[in-house]
Amino acid sequence: MQKTYSILLSLTLGLALVVIVLGAYTRLSDAGLGCPDWPGCYGHLGVPEQVDADQFERPLEHAKAWKEMIHRYAAGMLGVLILALFVLRLRFRRYFEASIWIPTLLLATVIFQAALGMWTVTHLLSPPVVMAHLLGGFTTLALLWWLWLQRHVPRFSTLYGSIGAVRGWALVALLLLVAQIILGGWTSTHYAAVACGVDFPLCQGQWWPASDFRTAFSFEWQAGVNYEFGTLKNPARTAIHLTHRLGALLVFLYLGGLAWWLIRRRSVACGIVPYALLVLLLVQVSLGISNVVFALPLVVATLHTLGAALLLLAVLALNHCLYPAH
Repeated sequence: MQKTYSILLSLTLGLALVVIVLGAYTRLSDAGLGCPDWPGCYGHLGVPEQVDADQFERPLEHAKAWKEMIHRYAAGMLGVLILALFVLRLRFRRYFEASIWIPTLLLATVIFQAALGMWTVTHLLSPPVVMAHLLGGFTTLALLWWLWLQRHVPRFSTLYGSIGAVRGWALVALLLLVAQIILGGWTSTHYAAVACGVDFPLCQGQWWPASDFRTAFSFEWQAGVNYEFGTLKNPARTAIHLTHRLGALLVFLYLGGLAWWLIRRRSVACGIVPYALLVLLLVQVSLGISNVVFALPLVVATLHTLGAALLLLAVLALNHCLYPAH
């Protein structure tokens, strides 16, 4: 049973990462409304060859519809696997030392994710809903990763005396990264990634162009409004983009400094985690800059989301290793 659970957990973790990448690819290729209904596509379980134009206002685009449905199929399979993990932990809980609260929270999260997936379509890509759906995906991945770490990575029983302070720094790193992921989601859902044109480090040829921060971070949902391609004017999108840039700089300096300090302090036994964190930071910043100067290539933008997910895993692994076994 223990081996079966470990294999299932590893498969589920891998699929969660795939679902996040597929979701990013679907969103960035403007296929979020490829199927205007839910959970089917134009009333079918798959993508139909043709649809009744009188029944659906949105014309069928097969390429976009298939991207959306493949993402839904993968997300549905992920939900089934998470349910299986929960049932195994509940049915054979006497074989597991850890409590069942994380698997329970994981199951609740994926159920809520399904609702968010529906609302993403029915609310026509409303930015708060789309961003909540993105964060739900990251939360699912984080919970699965924490379960995996608990099972496969032993915590260290001997660390140097000031480890309490380092734990606090690692927790701050996690909070900063989560805040930056939220900013990234807000940037993506408002189509603000190209608000500065292809200028870097300048924006529209200036260090600080006209920006509307008040409108950028306020939202009032309006029924029937289609939020595809965004509804904000460029000064508001510029404000979002600039905030995301500043957040990226702060995260890079803080996480990079922490990783470098841990590498120099060999008494903190976290294995390759600080090295991985430093490499991922450099790659992620490079992808972010490439998104700007190359006008948001689909592959690069999708990899940028993957980079954020991998950074989250690295920072969670860092927090995990800093709590010694008892």
